[in-house]
Amino acid sequence: MENLLSGLSGLAWTIVYIEAIRLGFTQRTYAIPIAALGLNFAWEWTYAIHDLATAPAQLQTWINVVWALADIVILYTFFRFGRRELPGVPKTLFVVWGVAVVATSFVVQWLFIAEFGLADHLAPRNSAFLQNLLMSGLFIAMFYARRGTRGQSLLIAVAKWIGTLAPTILVGVIEGSSFILGLGILCSVFDLAYIAVLVQARRNPASVVGRFDRRSSPVG
Repeated sequence: MENLLSGLSGLAWTIVYIEAIRLGFTQRTYAIPIAALGLNFAWEWTYAIHDLATAPAQLQTWINVVWALADIVILYTFFRFGRRELPGVPKTLFVVWGVAVVATSFVVQWLFIAEFGLADHLAPRNSAFLQNLLMSGLFIAMFYARRGTRGQSLLIAVAKWIGTLAPTILVGVIEGSSFILGLGILCSVFDLAYIAVLVQARRNPASVVGRFDRRSSPVG
């Protein structure tokens, strides 16, 4: 069961990353919010390197390696196309800000290790679910900030939900961690809300445009 759920999570998140790369290049944008992307990049490189040195035969080790390599490409789409989402921001400032987000993300991951340690996987699990919850909220915020579905897709939304739900069942239910179970449930709430927002936008794109137009119009 552990390998099944780990494999399902690995497959689902790999789909998220592949689709994020595809959307990034075809729509010339980035498809994962930068704060979440920075934390993912730092998490996956930190634990990919650690696990290659300590547990190279484990399935999760190679899943982390695949994710870490995919993150490089997604991060490239952010630096290549991301400034278009922030008109008026100088290129140098944009790059410095992006690098600072990534550097800060590494510090956060190392602080989790310093605080919780690697015994019983406390540091990677706690940080992974907390940043997953952040990402779930940021995807909804990205939809409204972009005034629509640019750089987003139902495939990413559904795969992200499944990729988080599988380890929630494994760690929260089977292994009995109430902390992880609670975070996982909150992630599902936000993920399902995001899926509903994208479904509504797909069914009636005009309603999204109209909603924003009404909000931006002056009060008579």
